[in-house]
Amino acid sequence: MNKRVKKNIWLFIIIILLITFCIWVNSRWKAWFYNPEEKPYTALQAPGRIMLTFGNDNALSRNISWQYDSIVHPDSYVELADCERQDTCRIPATGEAFQSRNGKMAYYVARLRDLRKATDYSYRVHNGAKSSEWHSFATHNAATDDYSFIFIGDVQDTLKGKTNLLLRSALQRHPKTEFLVCGGDLTERPIDYHWQETFDGLDSISQSMPILNVTGNHDYLKYIIRKLERRFSLIFSYFLDSAIGENQVYTLRYNDMQIFCLDSNREFFYLWTQKKWFENALKNSDAKWKIVVLHHPLYSVKGKSRHKTQQKLFDPLIREYGVDLVMQGHEHTYARMTNKTSENTPATPVYTISHCSPKNYNIKPNAKMDVQDFDGRYYQIVRIHGDTLSMSTYNVYDHSLTDSLDIVHNANGKTILDRINKILE
Repeated sequence: MNKRVKKNIWLFIIIILLITFCIWVNSRWKAWFYNPEEKPYTALQAPGRIMLTFGNDNALSRNISWQYDSIVHPDSYVELADCERQDTCRIPATGEAFQSRNGKMAYYVARLRDLRKATDYSYRVHNGAKSSEWHSFATHNAATDDYSFIFIGDVQDTLKGKTNLLLRSALQRHPKTEFLVCGGDLTERPIDYHWQETFDGLDSISQSMPILNVTGNHDYLKYIIRKLERRFSLIFSYFLDSAIGENQVYTLRYNDMQIFCLDSNREFFYLWTQKKWFENALKNSDAKWKIVVLHHPLYSVKGKSRHKTQQKLFDPLIREYGVDLVMQGHEHTYARMTNKTSENTPATPVYTISHCSPKNYNIKPNAKMDVQDFDGRYYQIVRIHGDTLSMSTYNVYDHSLTDSLDIVHNANGKTILDRINKILE
């Protein structure tokens, strides 16, 4: 074969490869870079979209954020009433006007600090002469060793969806639940009408129960370097004080439990910064129970090569510092993977993937997972009582039990009691 023929063959191969590459990029372009248009919207004409979250001074602090008008009104505050003492005070709010791609809204945050434990509070928000309705919340009893929270993965509900009905039904079934944790993608896209759907889905919940949410990929605008709009942090306002650079990280100490929130939808150089923050936070934690929340599963049900950067950076720390439970979303299925010792005994950490979205992905069974369920929308109740952490997963439609296990602290360390076989009987 002469040189000219060889050259033509190589040229042909290169052309085929380039065409294949272009076809592949074209097929992925929308997933990588397409941002739906945000339609023009007008600012709220009365204080609304109230979000109660934790603050940055652990379990006895709260932040209250809300939205009103397109300009900042300086006379803005929260009127807070201690129901037991019948005392009322004013907490001043900071305001910031945010210009999105097709509208402008003013956001307000009031930081409530030094709240009393086991106390009922009522509050309303004010912007000058305009005020909201009264809402109420309760702080936890720091002396108790029995408390619980509810976790949901992706929601991304359709407009006029069922999230509010389903969540209120779940909370009625579990009335002792103290706060709600979300695994990212709570909102379909960073667009005002999708944000309205999110607030509709959380109506009566976000005003009375602290919401703890992490970032997901649907929260970002898609560019070569992804961009998170500032309004995300103005709504989930603990990030205003806890973020490290552009990394939306946060940690909450709640009784003898500590939750660590990671921002997994970032490029490597951001994730490396998070790794250093994460390691330092774990080193300084003396909590009995450690729980990590992030959006992208460290062990994907969709393939071994997915999310390897997050796995390589975060998972060694999770194992080294004795994390008990890793709660994740993103893959629109339910799965649970329990770590195994060299003797194949179940051990911590336990990894779960969950979602509460009307969208289900076509997921195949994965041999690494101890439990998988494919067709539902789910919520998880994490209850800590004494030396036991109980994790139970329910189908949100009928509250049937999908998965359950206990992690028990004892003299020999930690023991896992897996209850899935009883559920399947």
